[in-house]
Amino acid sequence: MNNSTIKILRTICWIFIAVIILVMGTRLLSKNEIKVDETAQNWNKLLTILSNVEERYVDSINYEAVTEEIISSVLKSLDPHSLYFPPKEMKEADSALDSKFGGIGIEFNVPNDTVIVSNVVSGGPSEMVGILPGDRIIQVDGENIAGVKMPQDTMVSRMRGEIGTHVSITVKRPQVAENMDFMIKRALIPQNSIDVFYMVDDTTGYIKLSKFSRSTYAEFMSAMDILHKDGMKRLIFDLRDNLGGYLDPSLLIANEFLPLGDLIVYMEGRVRDRENIHADGRGKYKNVELSILINESSASSSEILAGAIQDNDRGTIYGRRSFGKGLVQEPIYYSDGSGIRLTIAKYHTPSGRLIQKPYKKGLDYDYDIIERYNHGEMVSADSIQIADSLEFYTKSGRVVYGGGGIIPDIFVPIDTTRATDFFVKCNRQSTMFKFAMSIADQRRSELKRVNSIEELDKYLSTLSLESNFLNFAAKEGIVPKKGEWAESKDYMMTYIKAMIGRYSALDEEAFYHYYHKIDNVMEVAMKK
Repeated sequence: MNNSTIKILRTICWIFIAVIILVMGTRLLSKNEIKVDETAQNWNKLLTILSNVEERYVDSINYEAVTEEIISSVLKSLDPHSLYFPPKEMKEADSALDSKFGGIGIEFNVPNDTVIVSNVVSGGPSEMVGILPGDRIIQVDGENIAGVKMPQDTMVSRMRGEIGTHVSITVKRPQVAENMDFMIKRALIPQNSIDVFYMVDDTTGYIKLSKFSRSTYAEFMSAMDILHKDGMKRLIFDLRDNLGGYLDPSLLIANEFLPLGDLIVYMEGRVRDRENIHADGRGKYKNVELSILINESSASSSEILAGAIQDNDRGTIYGRRSFGKGLVQEPIYYSDGSGIRLTIAKYHTPSGRLIQKPYKKGLDYDYDIIERYNHGEMVSADSIQIADSLEFYTKSGRVVYGGGGIIPDIFVPIDTTRATDFFVKCNRQSTMFKFAMSIADQRRSELKRVNSIEELDKYLSTLSLESNFLNFAAKEGIVPKKGEWAESKDYMMTYIKAMIGRYSALDEEAFYHYYHKIDNVMEVAMKK
């Protein structure tokens, strides 16, 4: 082999070895399971195998691809959340939590394989050039993205890019014959982590948090300040479908509700001593009554926050068992822009529960949520698999259970009462969404003049929505059987009003105002 080949092989090998040593080496040595020279022999074996590949393999070798594959395979073999990111993916992973990114300033949905703009960021690049809610994006930089079954994350990546660069967008606008072309200059777009906050009644505030980003704590405190001034005595904090993100915001938010000295979370790992994080007693909202909503898609930082509140008996948790992601990832960056997220410790709730669900060999980690459906956990609290050996106690002595995820204090099942064949067919074909969009397209100027829920209720009552929707569905070949409409009507029409309301001046507040009327978890929480 020539010198350059040897260097490449050594680079591949030592990248591999560095990761293995970082994760396994100290454990092996600390337990005296093998000697240092035996460890070296294992690494030499790897180098020998790679040399054999170089000398004898039938085809030419893509060394970069081999290196990437080796690193990815090593990390995947350790746990489900230790990951390797090539340079481009590393940048995208960081920007997703950065509260800002280079984009065009739109929110959209993708029913039937077509991007439909649902909202345009005020003052953003798209608004500046005239993009409107309801526009259908059919091409990006001359490439078709409509009707070609392009993955949604690929669509997003086509529109994002370096700040200051330009992207060409072609849209189809309802009631406009010709397609419209726009050249948009990408800019920094703030990404709010709070979807909506408002007063549900005279004393109950509501906050819906979608992720934990760098701006989350500041957003949360601003929302709380407004709600508190509006008379909030109780907060319903919705963490459903919040997959987590940065740790610090969840700790800071928990600190706002807990008295001095309460344990929030502790972390512990093989080479990392236990680290306890306590409340400092300076929280502003220690007297606000607290209810937290979670479900099977609440993960990581969401679970840390919910676990801290539950174990300290500071609030009530409603919903379904959370996801169960309790591994501490440390980002490690490399000079080529790539990086890894390496698990270095595990999160435990104050009572000692391990948040992370099992991931040992033989367990189908990726299909855990499906298994919960299959054995009935989503519709019955009695179906939650609880091990008596994993019994823990809250600050007041209440029993809580470990085994992965946070089990709510008050279980609320998935609502299956609306699932008639008519509803299922409409849902499968996005009929409700498409109907709401058609109304928004026709009534956009009127909707934008609506400034209160009362005005919106009154306006929507003039549109004969029920009969128009049934006619719209019939044109798509969907007609309810006898009794189906009576069974599904209340849910479907309320949801349609919620989606139309999103295009009014009230935006997300209108959506959640209606949606909460058919949200069974919210209904139970409000009856507390």
